[in-house]
Amino acid sequence: MKAHDVVIVGTGFAGLGMAIRLRQEGIEDFVVLEQADGVGGTWRANHYPGAACDIESYLYSFSFEPNPGWTRTFAPQREILAYLEHCADKYGVRPHLRLGTAVTGATFDERTALWTVETSRGETLVTRALVSATGGLSRPALPDIPGLASFTGKTFHSAQWDHGFPLEGKAVAVIGTGASAIQIVPAIAPKVARLHLFQRTPPWIVPKPDVDILPATQERMRRVPALQQAVRSAQYLRHELFALGFVVDPRILALASRVVLRYLAASVPDRALREKLTPRYAMGCKRILLSNDYYPALQRPNVELVTEGIAEVRPGGILTTDGREHAVDAIVLATGFHAAEAAAPFPVRGRAGRDLGTTWRDGAEAYLGTTISGFPNLFLIVGPNTGLGHSSMVFMIESQIAYIASCLRTMRARKLALVDVRADAQARQNEHLHARLANTVWSSGCSSWYRTKSGKNTTLWPGFTFEYRLRTRRFDPADYEVVAESALADPRPRGASLADAPVTPG
Repeated sequence: MKAHDVVIVGTGFAGLGMAIRLRQEGIEDFVVLEQADGVGGTWRANHYPGAACDIESYLYSFSFEPNPGWTRTFAPQREILAYLEHCADKYGVRPHLRLGTAVTGATFDERTALWTVETSRGETLVTRALVSATGGLSRPALPDIPGLASFTGKTFHSAQWDHGFPLEGKAVAVIGTGASAIQIVPAIAPKVARLHLFQRTPPWIVPKPDVDILPATQERMRRVPALQQAVRSAQYLRHELFALGFVVDPRILALASRVVLRYLAASVPDRALREKLTPRYAMGCKRILLSNDYYPALQRPNVELVTEGIAEVRPGGILTTDGREHAVDAIVLATGFHAAEAAAPFPVRGRAGRDLGTTWRDGAEAYLGTTISGFPNLFLIVGPNTGLGHSSMVFMIESQIAYIASCLRTMRARKLALVDVRADAQARQNEHLHARLANTVWSSGCSSWYRTKSGKNTTLWPGFTFEYRLRTRRFDPADYEVVAESALADPRPRGASLADAPVTPG
């Protein structure tokens, strides 16, 4: 069986970006597997009403493919999805796609240093390198609420929105007050008869400076690309300054919280409601949310904020701990994703049959969030501790893509069959990482999706993004065990070497 150079799993920013970079590197023998029937990743899955980005459009896009046509400061979901589809077309990725194809397992063979990838279509692919670009927001978190399965109305997660279900005139419950809920509630509140929003913990919310980008501005950006680059750079630098409060001195955010509380006071005159919406934990410990219309939506006469705990779900509604039953026609689960409790994206077996899920049972860990000791030639994009609380994930994704490309160039140039990050190098990097995390605002005592049930932060990068960019700028074989192709126990199948691909500088 002919081996591919690379198999990529996922078609969001990470998967498409990796595919584009491979073509730029002169590598054409690669396959991109996607379980959905279209590209886009989280921006294809999350099409709920009001879905939009909370990072400015010019910054939340590939550096090599600026889009002068964004219509808002913060792009809506449909525009981001269209942008990703455009990138897939422009950079010739579509011939490499296999849509509707989920990965069901991957196994590494030490004799040949090749991965065998099994798919939901019954196919078997063999590849030299395997890139998991499934992202951290791909597994919806469903709450464990007694009786949820007994509800006779409509139930769906925000990432599985059913647009065929008419909300008009319905009583709707929204469970959760995170990033998706604060976009959903203002979007559907004017349509529904009643909206019951169930809140466990109030989020910190700051105003969202979101405005229309006028056609004249779009035309200027199109004619003068340097102008858009300048705006992007300014946005990047401003977001890097935010990191000072997250990772350098949380007291900066404590000062900022006073301003945000004044915004809450000005937005919600009702003292009782304002009390329910006032966070009791350090600003930044949980994700800070941006919205201009969430607080006004909660003051609509048909909207109720419910802060009593949910005791159970009954066939006709939700019973709270105060003994009141809220009769509803539909339940929207705006309960986020399994991000911190990172599991293997699919069953993965590395050297000596090592299982990735078992390896990560005490919390996911990787070297620079990209490689894992014992799993050679396997690369993660948006792996453990690469998430951000202050800037654009696309910047981090491009950093990881550059690191993987550098590794593949090194393997080609030195005719290496196998690269496996050393356990001591991985442990040292993670020890330093978690020591830094202990001094950040994310370790100030709240419970958040950044942390596992045991309290380990497996999600966030505890520094500036430019630090990460510098760390991943070039692959360093010194931190890896490497095995030459000539030293393999078994000969490689034909087509299983990257050595014939052109080696590009960079």
